[in-house]
Amino acid sequence: MNIVCIVQARTGSTRLPGKVLKKICGKTILEHDIDRLKRSNGIDKIVIATTTKEQDDIIVEIAEKALVGYFRGSEQDVLSRYYYAAKQYDADIVIRVTSDCPLIDPKIIDNMVEKFKRLNKTENIDYLSNKIKPTYPRGLDVEIFTFKALEKCFKEADKDYEKEHVTPYIYLNPDKFKFKNYENKKDYSKFRWTLDTKEDLELIEIIYNNLYKENSFFYFEDILKFVLDNPEVSIVNENVRQKELAD
Repeated sequence: MNIVCIVQARTGSTRLPGKVLKKICGKTILEHDIDRLKRSNGIDKIVIATTTKEQDDIIVEIAEKALVGYFRGSEQDVLSRYYYAAKQYDADIVIRVTSDCPLIDPKIIDNMVEKFKRLNKTENIDYLSNKIKPTYPRGLDVEIFTFKALEKCFKEADKDYEKEHVTPYIYLNPDKFKFKNYENKKDYSKFRWTLDTKEDLELIEIIYNNLYKENSFFYFEDILKFVLDNPEVSIVNENVRQKELAD
């Protein structure tokens, strides 16, 4: 069973252009993403899925330097980008992570992979996510699904937002797919740890500057303790509105 984590990344973001190339503690956001994903025991292969645009050559360079796979496809039709990337790397199971999540937690990924394997075996589920009913901070989003489910999306999804956001066709069609939500014991979904605006970047910089050490590592629990002990930190981006599916 080949488990491939596909990370969508491009430089042409609208709200914060070039956000994955922003540097914190001497590394780009994308490099931090890759470093954290490499700590997962549940991932067999990491693939950076970017566009065919010349401006995204830098994304490929980062992937090559980090010794991870890469794939280049459509800028707008991210669903097709995922499908062809998964096909090229012979994925049986796909983990979807976005490159604007430099606080992604490999332990959460591993726990979800184990649960997905178990539920796929016992209940034949197609998809497991921690974002259908969020209980984790935004920015720790993980989606796991079978290649078969991805292929069905690729063949049947026809709305623009389904192609841009990859997985809505799964979780909005309970009659066609079996899926489950992965929840934390306590709801911390009020926190926003993703990167989409300059306010988000400011918050992530504060977290990294306080918790990041070159030879150590920090996880969800460490970040949570830091923001709970320092409530003024979360005020930085509390007014940022998350883009909706149709935006």
